[in-house]
Amino acid sequence: MQTLRASKCGLSTAQLPSSILDVIDALTKAGYEAYIVGGGVRDLMLGHAPKDFDAVTNATPAQVKEVFGRRCRIIGRRFELAHVYSGRELIEVATFRAPPKKAVTSAAGMILRDNNWGTIEQDFARRDFSINAMYYQPRKGEVLDFCHAVDDIKHKTLRLLGDPQLRFEEDPVRMLRTLRFAAKLNFNIDEKILDVFTPELTLLLRDVSPHRLYDESQKLFTMGHLNRVLPMLIDFGIWHQLFADIKPEVTPFIELAAKNTDQRISIGKTINPAFFYAVLLWIPFQERCSFYLNKGMVAAEARAQAGLDVLKRQATRTIIPRFAETFIREVWEMQTRLLNPKPQQIEALSGHARFRAGFDFLLLREKSGDTTTQGMGLWWEEYQHMSTDEKERAISQYNRQRAKGRRKAAHDDAEVKVSAAQQVDIEPLVNEPESRGRRQRKPKNHSAAPTVSIVAASARGEIGSDHPILKRKRVKRDLTQVVFGPTQ
Repeated sequence: MQTLRASKCGLSTAQLPSSILDVIDALTKAGYEAYIVGGGVRDLMLGHAPKDFDAVTNATPAQVKEVFGRRCRIIGRRFELAHVYSGRELIEVATFRAPPKKAVTSAAGMILRDNNWGTIEQDFARRDFSINAMYYQPRKGEVLDFCHAVDDIKHKTLRLLGDPQLRFEEDPVRMLRTLRFAAKLNFNIDEKILDVFTPELTLLLRDVSPHRLYDESQKLFTMGHLNRVLPMLIDFGIWHQLFADIKPEVTPFIELAAKNTDQRISIGKTINPAFFYAVLLWIPFQERCSFYLNKGMVAAEARAQAGLDVLKRQATRTIIPRFAETFIREVWEMQTRLLNPKPQQIEALSGHARFRAGFDFLLLREKSGDTTTQGMGLWWEEYQHMSTDEKERAISQYNRQRAKGRRKAAHDDAEVKVSAAQQVDIEPLVNEPESRGRRQRKPKNHSAAPTVSIVAASARGEIGSDHPILKRKRVKRDLTQVVFGPTQ
């Protein structure tokens, strides 16, 4: 172990928020050791803005709760932690952990219970990556480095502590963390990790809870380097363990959506992680819709059932929360409404709660080369920047074009029917007898002479004047007995 000066590592208390200092000071005042550890220290040394800060102490979760009282909440079963609220900020406080006295693991070797308290040296040995194993005491101005992690940061190397095979078996989620850190920090993965990181090893992720995998997938989507990590998920065989029916391919639509997500994060805009799930599952959703439409199902019912099927299938990998599933299905449903809106509903549609998400989805489809959008993505984009009068003119023009399109479609259908009627019937190669029910009944008169219209026969002179039908007497009516007009 080496003790480094914080200033030499580029660290100072001025970089820290008051919330983490409040937690460190309260634990120290109560007589416990307390350090800042993990990604917060690493990001500060790399010159990045940390997303959050975690603390570690020799106080047990129960003792931490005694220090902070109602501000503290103990969570976790497999890995017990204390959540301390300082103002609006949440600080995660963990206790030094020792190797388990009796290993409680699954058949694949994954640790199921990990609540054995220990010393800081034992806690260091339990951590996964060297760059996350530096302990920073801000009040003393010291950094404890047990494994030359500072050198790994300088050389931009991602290294696991201990045997990589064993560490992955203890917690398979570390495979996802490896790719996430490599993409986020642009670090090189250590050769020892690459030697054991095989598609066969990724099957261990099947033992991880689908709820936890969903949380990890959200971290991948929101780290700001989604476009960089997607090819890595395919190359290392992780894709099939996260996504059920999605082909392992970064399509133009997925790539554009990933870039758009990263850009929004880089400029500080909020994102909904469920939106990228809607992008990933779009093709399976369309395929399922076609399946039900071919069965003769109504379009609206086909879309509803297809959405349920696709999300249920994805739940075998990552269980998407109910509110996120609702969001995804509403975004898909908005595509139909935005492609062919009724003129009188355009204004109301632009104020719909899911309009923005549905529009972004439609525009990304259009920009990625999807021709089925019919240019409506650009139309809606221009519509949002128009004045009230311009919107009215745009709706009127859209209505005329829509009516023109319907007339053209009706004309084309009529031409198709006429051309079909003009086609010459082709005599079948084999004359098969018709079924009994479809045969025409034979006339009672079996004469071979065909029935001829009497009028036509008379005109041709085939019926003489002495024919009985022409000698029929006409009865003359007495019109004097007929009352014309209204009667009483």
